[in-house]
Amino acid sequence: MVEAVEAYIDGIPLEHRPLFERLHELILATYPHAIVALSYKIPSYKVGTHRLYVGAWKHGVSLYGWKGDRDGGFLARHPKVKTSKGTVQLRPEDADGIPDEELVDLVRAALEG
Repeated sequence: MVEAVEAYIDGIPLEHRPLFERLHELILATYPHAIVALSYKIPSYKVGTHRLYVGAWKHGVSLYGWKGDRDGGFLARHPKVKTSKGTVQLRPEDADGIPDEELVDLVRAALEG
């Protein structure tokens, strides 16, 4: 992992870092060979030609990167976390009620197209 990504993670507010680290670990456990880099000033995970962007925001962590409705059904099950097409904003209290398996399904939908 590049130093810029490590610096980004170190700069995440402490109240949101556990959620970011949870997602980071799930992504790398599912795709251990993913290329992790800073893109658009946030970490991106690249598998083949697909990317998933994960960034901290003032209320939690946002995920970007899938096309259209290719979210593995995640948004249908959790409609209140969608903020725009292709964007999920997770607050820690929302993420607490979402099992890892569902987050992995979202990651797979983004990184497998």
